[in-house]
Amino acid sequence: MVKLAFVGFVLGITTTIPGISAATMAVVFNVYERLINLIVPNVKKVLGAWAFWLPLVVGGGIGIVFASKALTVLFENYEVWTYWFFIGVIVGSIPLIYSRARKTSSALPSFSSAICAVIAFALMIIMAVLKPEEGVAVYTQLSPSVFGLLAFSGALGALAMIIPGISGAFLLLVIGMYRTVLQAVSELNIPLILPVILGAGLGLLIGAAFVRFLLNKAPKQTYGAVLGFVAGSVIILYPSGFGEGIGIIVSAATFSSGFAFSFIMGKKER
Repeated sequence: MVKLAFVGFVLGITTTIPGISAATMAVVFNVYERLINLIVPNVKKVLGAWAFWLPLVVGGGIGIVFASKALTVLFENYEVWTYWFFIGVIVGSIPLIYSRARKTSSALPSFSSAICAVIAFALMIIMAVLKPEEGVAVYTQLSPSVFGLLAFSGALGALAMIIPGISGAFLLLVIGMYRTVLQAVSELNIPLILPVILGAGLGLLIGAAFVRFLLNKAPKQTYGAVLGFVAGSVIILYPSGFGEGIGIIVSAATFSSGFAFSFIMGKKER
């Protein structure tokens, strides 16, 4: 349970960072498919697996609250180094995802898997090109229109989080609701948080059902697309250099530590 709580803590942190996919981290930690299969409107099934999801939920909640308070400081002071750590984690997970896209004894994935990977990678390039500046509007009071915006934001973010490589926080940034949600969580503004949770619950149910369908009908092609999304997310995260002087060494060290962490975990799974 302690390990699952730690995994949930990491997923909670990545949920709050634009450009970093929580689903990618779930794949890295080998809990993605099990989570997808648990997001169903079946109370008995969900309650029966409490020993799995409860530590993840508790750790995730702590991670989200912690990150909403700490990430601003971390990125303001160590932005480049932090980004290189997460890039290392993502790159280190690619061999595991590649092996799932392959799913055969062949050294190469199928042609259809490769096509899905290329399309997904191209979509990530487009997202990187169109990456917007963060909006300045921050809502602090609830109204009917703000309720609708927050519920829609929660649903959209949850749908995005289901797909490895796509960042829910990034899409919130695109529609200009990221700072509102982040500040609401940081300040524990319950009236603003509730519509986000309601929307996210609906988005998770719809998105999980869609992903389960894809994994059952076309697992190799689905993981091919996941491979493209994950590889392309590095482009979105790239922090325009390694820093200067000693910062270059620190960036290389943080990248290496992130890579080693996810690669070793992925190698164990493979």
